[in-house]
Amino acid sequence: MQLPVQGLNKTILSTPPWIASPIHPLTYGAHDREAPIEIPSASEWSLSNSKRLIDVSTALLVLFLLAIPMLAIAICVRISSKGPALFIQNRVGCGGRLFGIYKFRSMTVDSSAGPGLTRRGDRRVTALGHWLRRFKLDEIPQFYNVLRGEMSLVGPRPKLAIYESITNMPYRPGITGAASLAFRREEDILGGIHASQLELFYATEIKPLKARIDLDYMSQATLRSDLRLIGATFFACLRPAGIPLLPCTEEAL
Repeated sequence: MQLPVQGLNKTILSTPPWIASPIHPLTYGAHDREAPIEIPSASEWSLSNSKRLIDVSTALLVLFLLAIPMLAIAICVRISSKGPALFIQNRVGCGGRLFGIYKFRSMTVDSSAGPGLTRRGDRRVTALGHWLRRFKLDEIPQFYNVLRGEMSLVGPRPKLAIYESITNMPYRPGITGAASLAFRREEDILGGIHASQLELFYATEIKPLKARIDLDYMSQATLRSDLRLIGATFFACLRPAGIPLLPCTEEAL
């Protein structure tokens, strides 16, 4: 029996309050999902050399300061479960080009046999991986991707090719972004979806909304908005169960 596809509970989402976006989770409906996704012109800051300079400088500083903690995490990953410390997977980058994204491995080595989406309570996630993912520590190696020029500090999160809506992105994907903040509880959202409906729910309810939020942000991004987004991301990592940003309400429109 085919189960009906559940709708997205948009009240669980939260968007940065300083972004004056016409795409708002609470007002986003079927008409928006069916409309073709158009890529607006990127802001001058999003494509600037100054942004790239900050990316490189920050990546170098973070990799230097966190070298010992990263080594400790790598050792813990190796001894806590079978497999390598790092997980490398092809993701879609600038201009649609594929690149290998680096993460600390948080799942079992045979996890690739399962679905590409991860839900709350996913048994493929290791005990250590649960804590790494909760505080986003598994993402730290991506500063190496930033240094290599494959990623930026701020931009749409790089996705697997089958989940990418922005197929010819004119800017680098980011370690954090507007949609990643809005959907930072994505695993909890997906945890309430029946396994047979997971892919369809993501494709119809989450993927197009995330793409529109990211595209709208990148079209108006500035140094100030990037810094505020990075700060909000840092706060969210320290308090993963909380809501560090203003909740989505009609008054916020």
